[in-house]
Amino acid sequence: MPKISCLGAGSWGIAISSYLSKKEPNIWLWEGVEANFRKLKESRHDSARLPGITLPPSVRIVNDLAEALLGCEVLLFVLPSHTIEEVAKKVAPFIKSKMLVVSLSKGLTPPMERISEVLKRTLPPTVRDQIVVLSGPSHAEEVAAGLPTAIVASSENPVAAEAVQTLLSSSTLRVYTNSDPVGVELAGALKNVIAIACGVVDGLGFGDNTKGALLTRGLAEITRLGVKMGAQPQTFAGLAGMGDLITTGISRHSRNRFVGERIGKGEKLPEILARMVMVAEGVNTTKAAVTLAKKHGVEMPIAQKVYEMLFENKPAILALKELMERELKTEVWH
Repeated sequence: MPKISCLGAGSWGIAISSYLSKKEPNIWLWEGVEANFRKLKESRHDSARLPGITLPPSVRIVNDLAEALLGCEVLLFVLPSHTIEEVAKKVAPFIKSKMLVVSLSKGLTPPMERISEVLKRTLPPTVRDQIVVLSGPSHAEEVAAGLPTAIVASSENPVAAEAVQTLLSSSTLRVYTNSDPVGVELAGALKNVIAIACGVVDGLGFGDNTKGALLTRGLAEITRLGVKMGAQPQTFAGLAGMGDLITTGISRHSRNRFVGERIGKGEKLPEILARMVMVAEGVNTTKAAVTLAKKHGVEMPIAQKVYEMLFENKPAILALKELMERELKTEVWH
């Protein structure tokens, strides 16, 4: 009965805790915001973030990191990317022995680091070879509801990846292993930028042809950047890349697609974010994607136009027109 501690009680944190409680009896869920902790502990559900899901009594909800980490054997980071380093620094003193460390966050931190890079830099040496990245098409609402889902556990350490695979797999969640955490993390983060563009297409009222073209060309450009940064190209054709991109680009559950849809309808980013309860990782990742593209000399026209719509108030219809009227070229190019 390993103690499994989940750091972060947002929609995904609640969903994975609820799911694991059906397999394992010793699940702990940490919420760092006092007011949110008290509300969740009392009601055992969060109607704003994950309606319809009630945490069972066996899930222990805590606000104390020391309590969450005591005796922990599997530690899940399920936090917005911009908070990872702050929480990891607080966690580090409580890690006294080897444990599995699993990142379920899909984003890049403000210094443009992958989550696993931050964890390796911040956590004690005893766990640095135990870090696993979990990604793929996995909306919290559907995992919590027990709908069939397939994801990927990736690590430079195959034993750690296989341990997470065994821990999480069930008749409703199939977990594959992967040895390319660079690709898995970059795919999981960058697809959110393309998902925003997909939402813009919806907001403008365009059709399936437009969405299909955008998903395909979006996948091509995030793959180009990923390969330049050391990822394997085939990773982007798998669950963490194509699978998650399709799901996030078309789903009504997608926060990033929602942001894009509102942009396509003419709303401004500050107004949209002010109304959202949860974090749309693609907003900050768009800044990182454009900066990384310039740094590595990779052309990412869709990401560039998303940046201009979000942060320079470029009209969505003009951004699309500029994409369509770019210099003509072959489909496969580098």
